[in-house]
Amino acid sequence: MPRLFIALRPPSAIRNPLIDTMEGVEGARWQYDEQLHLTLRFVGEVDARTADDLVGALSQVRAELFTLALRGVGSFERKGRVTSLWAKVEPSEPLAILQGRVERACRAAGLEPVTRKFVPHVTIARVNASTGPIGGWLADHGRLTLPDWEVERFWLYESRLDAGGAHYEPLLEFPLTA
Repeated sequence: MPRLFIALRPPSAIRNPLIDTMEGVEGARWQYDEQLHLTLRFVGEVDARTADDLVGALSQVRAELFTLALRGVGSFERKGRVTSLWAKVEPSEPLAILQGRVERACRAAGLEPVTRKFVPHVTIARVNASTGPIGGWLADHGRLTLPDWEVERFWLYESRLDAGGAHYEPLLEFPLTA
């Protein structure tokens, strides 16, 4: 069964400066270029019929082109432990609208609703208890400011897990309208 998610892919003009931030935290598992994305909705493992229903529902999503900006960095915690480092996506009404429409498409395809609040970000590294201190990295990159980029499409991805980590393969693109 495929493990799917729906995401935006920043252009190389955004990804390259993000890659340049990937140092200075011992033991962090830095993302590869192919892994840099902004998740609109994690789907998880689904059967072929649900995947087909999802593609059909996503093909009905309509949204206009819009711009996004990355400003600053942060970290997520779970049970008091940092789990990831990320670049912050500035709040954007068009992004919230697109994400809401993607969520409705997922529900129309029979998926359970997501109850977690949508926090737009681009993950830069995964960390765990053996990772070194992150405070210096957060301070060094806290004022990260990258050029705005125009969002022209969103993607359905498949995530494949192996001993080397996650590998993301874009399956289908869904263009936005001008």
